Amino acid sequence: MTDLDVEALQRRLAEFAASREWQPYHTPKNLAAALSVEAAELLEIFQWLTPEEAARVMESPETAHRVADEVADVLAYLLQFCRVLGVDPLAALSAKIDRNEVRFPVGRPPGRAARKDRHSSE
Repeated sequence: MTDLDVEALQRRLAEFAASREWQPYHTPKNLAAALSVEAAELLEIFQWLTPEEAARVMESPETAHRVADEVADVLAYLLQFCRVLGVDPLAALSAKIDRNEVRFPVGRPPGRAARKDRHSSE
């Protein structure tokens, strides 16, 4: 496998869309909607599985392929969404982890933290 980075993948996705003249359709709203649809398709794979079956989903080559394809679709739309809006996804994730480390300190009961912080900025 070759070394890949977020910016290179974003450029490749942009070139793919441009060569098909899809840019007019790649608005933030449309990309967010497409991202939601693809995430739902990923969820659909697990919809009726027990927790034990879900934990073994990658053991079946056919199902593993479906999971990998849906993960790729979700990531593709997320990267396109970030590029259109100028969001650095890795910086956004790092900042979110920093905030969560403060919001949810080690040793704090999980239920109490979730209720208290439910309406704060996430």
